[in-house]
Amino acid sequence: MSGYALRKILYLHGFASSGASGTVELLRKWFWERAEPAHRAVVVAPDIPLDPLVAEKTLEALAYDEMPDLVIGTSMGGMYAQMLHGFPRICVNPSFWTSKKYDILYVGKHKWLNKRKDGETEFHVTKETVAHFQELESRQFDGIDDDDRMLCHGLFGDADTLVGPESREAFEQHYPGMSQTFPGGHQLNSEVLANTLIPCIRSLNVI
Repeated sequence: MSGYALRKILYLHGFASSGASGTVELLRKWFWERAEPAHRAVVVAPDIPLDPLVAEKTLEALAYDEMPDLVIGTSMGGMYAQMLHGFPRICVNPSFWTSKKYDILYVGKHKWLNKRKDGETEFHVTKETVAHFQELESRQFDGIDDDDRMLCHGLFGDADTLVGPESREAFEQHYPGMSQTFPGGHQLNSEVLANTLIPCIRSLNVI
């Protein structure tokens, strides 16, 4: 690694997932095992707290502690990534209104989809959890300035049936001209990574 500055990516996962997801493994393999030395990067992938108000403060503190060269967020993580103003960021199929996904965010017991660092396998969504999502979502686009509009990029799958067109419309409203459509669904898989995400990252010249 001599002669190269080691870059850093902050990855933010989707609802009910963790920093140990298959997507994180895919990113780490690509940016470390497969990347040329000049393009290698460490992928920092935290377990996002369930409560969005706690998550907001936790992720902001983490971002300013880690100072990543790039933030990537998928689904719910795309919402949190969008809010990290001042950092170059890519929102992949961002879910800006998780509180309206009644088949996903419902009051009751849920199972974590991937292993969490605290060892928990289940979590409980309460009415307060839903209310906190609604509060955060109501102000998630506050504070965007002209400089920041050029730092946030949106990638939207043309076959994504989970997020819906309202997320793309909201993104374009606040970041005009900063989104693109790719062939694919909601999941960030190896094909989307290679054919869409990596070219987008290369165009930013940050990794």
